Amino acid sequence: MDTERSSWFAPAAVLGACLLLGLVVGGWVLGSEIKDIRLADRYVTVKGLVERTVKSDLAIWPVSFKEAGNDLPQVFAKSQSDKEAVLKFFAAQGVTPQEISVGQIKVTDKLANEYSGNSTGPRYIVEQRVTVQSKDVDKIAKAGEKTADLVQAGIVVGDNNGQGGIRYTFNGLNALKPDMITEATRNARSSADRFAADSGSQVGSIRSASQGFFSISAADSVSTGGEGGGADSGDASIMKTVRVVATVDYYLVR
Repeated sequence: MDTERSSWFAPAAVLGACLLLGLVVGGWVLGSEIKDIRLADRYVTVKGLVERTVKSDLAIWPVSFKEAGNDLPQVFAKSQSDKEAVLKFFAAQGVTPQEISVGQIKVTDKLANEYSGNSTGPRYIVEQRVTVQSKDVDKIAKAGEKTADLVQAGIVVGDNNGQGGIRYTFNGLNALKPDMITEATRNARSSADRFAADSGSQVGSIRSASQGFFSISAADSVSTGGEGGGADSGDASIMKTVRVVATVDYYLVR
């Protein structure tokens, strides 16, 4: 009888132990899943802002001028005289020939244009453009202040007398990106730490993260607070503000 009882007791004990172990493991897994679900519901979204003030490294100045008249050779000769005066002006400002490019001549014959309804005034219009590209932005800015010398010489200059046509650009953004992204992420973490401390929580791992695009605007422009900066492109300003915003979701744990 004892032998028969022991023969079925041992397997039953093993089965019971397996069932108990299964319940324990299942309870632990279920508890972990519930904890993960609760953790997924507890997170904070923070933004890290970084701004840097930089100086433009390239000035681009396209100077357009035109002459008009009814005698094409005379109009062309006057336009060539204007070009020489513009080149002489740039040379006097320290602009080198390597920094200057002369565009193609554009000639308009209003009578030859069958779609033009304007037959009054001079028949021919000759337009030319001289463009300066220089890394010496201060030199070009100083030259832009003297554009009135061309006007006084009788040269009709386009682009708001030329001065308004100067564009300043910054091309060193790639060198700034790594440090700015790191600092923006660090600032976002600091904001998350402050929020967690106020709510009696702790900052956990990152749930998601996204980097905003870099914006470049005039250094004295006013931002509207959006990720794009909400400011002008800053083409007319030598000093620029480079801006980026990183958005990070952090889990909050007790």
